[in-house]
Amino acid sequence: MDAAAKKHALRQITYGLYVLTAAHGDEVAAGTVNWLSQASFEPPLVMVGVKKGSRLHDLIERSGHFAVNILAAGQKDLAAAFFRPTQVEGDRVNGQPFEPGPRTGAPLLLAAPAWFEAQVTDAVRRGDHTVFVAEVIQAGVRDPDAKPLVMWDTGWFYGG
Repeated sequence: MDAAAKKHALRQITYGLYVLTAAHGDEVAAGTVNWLSQASFEPPLVMVGVKKGSRLHDLIERSGHFAVNILAAGQKDLAAAFFRPTQVEGDRVNGQPFEPGPRTGAPLLLAAPAWFEAQVTDAVRRGDHTVFVAEVIQAGVRDPDAKPLVMWDTGWFYGG
């Protein structure tokens, strides 16, 4: 296979950017992700790829749930805040105010225009990421007019 062609072709897949969070006991982890998609209407299922060996991956495996904070166009800096290790200080995670999710306790960013919580139903462990399939169990909208942040608009690439 031509490595350059493979990389180019895979980078043509469109992605949004999200902050994925998890909580287990007093532990919290958060990270920016882009490999996320809805997988079913009924029940409402999503699937997300999470890098193996990360703290976020570990907490999702132990807790069996997570939250997705959907970012708005123009929130590139917010996405970048979660490229580094998770730091919680009071009601802030990586400097961003949050509230615990009503069902999972996972951080919900107050600046995110929408969010949902999900309960893991399945996991596919292949390659360097695990694909968690999860049922949406709670959702909220703070700004119904927000347009989503998409990877293409940031100039960043994660794939290929």
